Amino acid sequence: MSAFKITFIGAGSIGFTRGLLRDLLSVPEFGGIEVAFTDINEHNLDMVTRLCQRDIEENGLGIRIQSTTDRREALKGAKYVICTIRVGGLEAFATDVDIPLKYGVDQCVGDTLCAGGIMYGQRGIAEMLSICKDIRENAAEDVLLLNYANPMAMLTWACNQYGGVRTIGLCHGVQGGHWQIAEAFGLKQEEVDIICAGINHQTWYISIKHGGEDMTGKLLEAFEKHPDFSRTEKVRIDMLRRFGYYSTESNGHLSEYVPWYRKRPEEIGEWIDLGSWINGETGGYLRVCTEGRNWFETDFPNWMKDPALPYAQENRSHEHGSYIIEGLETGRVYRGHFNVVNRGVISNLPADAIIEAPGYVDRNGISMPTVGDLPLGPAAVCNVSISVQRLAVEAAVRGDDQLLRQAFMMDPLVGAVCNPKEIWQMVDEMLVAGEKWLPQYTDAIAAAKRRLAEGPLLPTRDYKGAARLKVKTVEEMKQDREAANRNAGESDKGKERAKAAQAD
Repeated sequence: MSAFKITFIGAGSIGFTRGLLRDLLSVPEFGGIEVAFTDINEHNLDMVTRLCQRDIEENGLGIRIQSTTDRREALKGAKYVICTIRVGGLEAFATDVDIPLKYGVDQCVGDTLCAGGIMYGQRGIAEMLSICKDIRENAAEDVLLLNYANPMAMLTWACNQYGGVRTIGLCHGVQGGHWQIAEAFGLKQEEVDIICAGINHQTWYISIKHGGEDMTGKLLEAFEKHPDFSRTEKVRIDMLRRFGYYSTESNGHLSEYVPWYRKRPEEIGEWIDLGSWINGETGGYLRVCTEGRNWFETDFPNWMKDPALPYAQENRSHEHGSYIIEGLETGRVYRGHFNVVNRGVISNLPADAIIEAPGYVDRNGISMPTVGDLPLGPAAVCNVSISVQRLAVEAAVRGDDQLLRQAFMMDPLVGAVCNPKEIWQMVDEMLVAGEKWLPQYTDAIAAAKRRLAEGPLLPTRDYKGAARLKVKTVEEMKQDREAANRNAGESDKGKERAKAAQAD
């Protein structure tokens, strides 16, 4: 029986920690591992620990979760570390969405690229480098950090280049799009073989095969004819039409990474669908996270009364984490898509960038076959984003607000909407709003405060966005507890969960 320790950092996540633990403990050989949870929020940590410990006991395992707010203690001896942090929580997340709206930058999520994603990265990188220091000093020598936190590419880039910890970034966007492609063709997912490559949230299905037949060129027609996707995935379909390949990320996410679909408020409605937040709702993920947290706080006693999650192979999710650890520990071969330092895997993207591409895991480690060149159009889209990511990473590491402002200027949607003076003032506002989470910017924040106080300031708008929906009250959520529970469980991550979205 395998014996090792795994530590969850940011374990106060509502559904994500619980689901990942279920996946891991569904592996028969892992019934005797050590598990540690740590989070800065003692209340959230306690709730999630109680829920997960109940699951463990009802599945007949003897594991006792080590739960502590002392991160260094939780990391002692850990061979694997799973990170799901959100630095600044919902308080900071709200500023990532609301301040850019004053300048006309309308985001659906704001956690990967665009104004919100860049600032999220500044907070996250500062903390991730601190986490890496604690890992180096306390975890096992051969530790592997599995990062689920966003912005995925920026944080994984910083950990590998500056944190001194071997880090793999993990996302389920590829699996979600794979399911969609199969659905569009009327096939089962396991009948469709794909090769997907690019960067996180801008990964492209460059090969789609069924029974040996290349179906890539038939995908546009299949999506245009699909009764649901033709309505909910208009941005992705348009990108497929113009670039020739389908992109992994949801309609709402993708719309904020490129300059064409959200720059004119009067046109945004043409590209999105409000049936689900992930299809493009303004601040949609912030709303879902707010509702999810409020609901979990209120309904937690009922969660403890509900049946425990069964630990069984058929109940494992498509998240890569447990399968990677299973492959490394047992030798079972696993094929997935991982975020790693490029080093030539994709030959026409920069070597230092974090790319997402097919990989294999077994007892010998994680292997990344060479993909070669991406098609020129998709590569161009990725290279623009990589330039923003590189600037943002260097800005966060150095505390250099000049590089930070340049990252904002180079961002596709920010640059499409704002002029340089507006960008400078917006960055000032966002730095000041995030002061308590940005220790590397002390001097820059002091200067920003002076500029904002002394003026003159450019006029801004009281703009709520082209498609902003009201946050539901707990009373409203009580009318459909099943939907509220599903919302709470999914609110830890803003990436596509295709089957859950279909169920909605």
